Amino acid sequence: MTMQHVFPTYQRFPFAITDGQGVHLTDNHGKTYLDFTAGIGVCNFGYHQPQIQAAVTQQLTHIWHTSNLYENELQDAVAGLLANGEERLVYFANSGTEANEAALKLARKYTGKTGILAFQHSFHGRTYGAMSMTGNPHIQAGYAPLVPGITFATYNDDAALDKITPELAAVILEVVQGEGGVFAGQTAWLQAVNAKCQATGIDEVQTGIGRTGYRMAYEGYGLDPDIYTVAKGLANGLPVGAMVGRRQLATAFGPGSHGSTFAGNAVAMAAAKRVLTQLTPALLTTVRAHAKLVWQSLATQVEPIPVVKQITGKGLMIGIHLDEQIPVNQVITRLQVEGLLTLSAGDNTLRLLPPIVMQPADLLAGIALIAKVLTTLTTEVTTNE
Repeated sequence: MTMQHVFPTYQRFPFAITDGQGVHLTDNHGKTYLDFTAGIGVCNFGYHQPQIQAAVTQQLTHIWHTSNLYENELQDAVAGLLANGEERLVYFANSGTEANEAALKLARKYTGKTGILAFQHSFHGRTYGAMSMTGNPHIQAGYAPLVPGITFATYNDDAALDKITPELAAVILEVVQGEGGVFAGQTAWLQAVNAKCQATGIDEVQTGIGRTGYRMAYEGYGLDPDIYTVAKGLANGLPVGAMVGRRQLATAFGPGSHGSTFAGNAVAMAAAKRVLTQLTPALLTTVRAHAKLVWQSLATQVEPIPVVKQITGKGLMIGIHLDEQIPVNQVITRLQVEGLLTLSAGDNTLRLLPPIVMQPADLLAGIALIAKVLTTLTTEVTTNE
C-alpha cells in the first residue's frame, strides 16, 4: 500500500495499524506487536480499555457536539479533575499545540509583556506561536518570520537563570524534553527556574497523565507553575488538549478573548473524565514501581552495550542514546521485525513510551528485545570494520 492522496508530511513505515488490545497492536498483515509507543505517549491506558470505551460508547448515544455558547457540565467536571483541588481554571483545546498557543496568548495578555524564554531542543508544537517557542531549527526551517520576542537558553544550564528578568511575560519548559532527546530536568535547576520566574509555563503534553509516575511530571519535582498544558494522554486517543492556569489569570481571558469550535467536544470529554478518574494515587505508585524495575533492567541489560552512549528520561519516558554508527531508524525497523514498536527522538535516540498500565513481564520482555537487537547490531558493526 502506498498512500496517494495525503501530503507527505510524515515518514511512514510500510504497514498500517488496524487493531489493538491491551498493550498489543495488530497490523494489516496480521502481525502483532508489543507497543512501546502508546501512539507517541497518547494511549497511556492501552487499547480497548473497558472503562474508557464504555464512557465513550455511552456518550455517543447522547450529544456528540455542541458549541461553547452553552453551559457544559461535562467540561466543568473534567476541568475540576484537572484542577485537582487547586485554585486553577481550565481552557480546553484540541491538541497540545493549541494548549501551548493559548498559554502564550494568556501570558502576554495578562502581563502586558511580550518576551518569552524557551529552551534549546524543546518542542511545543507546530502552529506559529508554539513553533516559535520550539528550540529546533529543523522544525522552524522555511517558515520565517516567526513570532517575535522569543529567546532561547540552554536546558539544565545555570546560565539560563540570568536570562529570567522582569521584562519577560513567561518562561516555558518541558520537565523532560521529549522530542529533543528525552532529557530530564535537574531538580535543583528546575526549582531555581521556578523560583525566579514571574510566570512559569510547564508543557506537560508528553510528560503528564502518569507518564513519569506522577499525575503531572512537575509534581515529582516540587514545582508550582502558573500555567501548565496537557494533551496526548488526556483522553487516551481522542483529540483534546487543555491549558490549566491560576484562577487570577481569568481577568485576561474573558469572553471573546480566545475560543475554538471543537474544543471540549463531548466525546473527548467523556474519555478524559474516565482517564482522570482512573489516574489514582494507587496507580501512580504502581507506575513508579514498574518504572524502577525497567530502569534496573536497562542498567544491567542495555547500558553496557557498546553502541549505547547513555540512557536518559524519567519514569516510563526513556531515551536510549545510540552511537552514530547505528542509526536509530535501523534499530526501530529491526525491533518491528521482532514484534516491538518503538520511537525515535533527537540525538539519535531510541525513545520508549509504553502504556503506563503495562505490566512488568511485558515491560521487561520489551527491554530484553531491545538488548538483543542492539547486541546484534553491535556485532554487525564490529564485523564490518
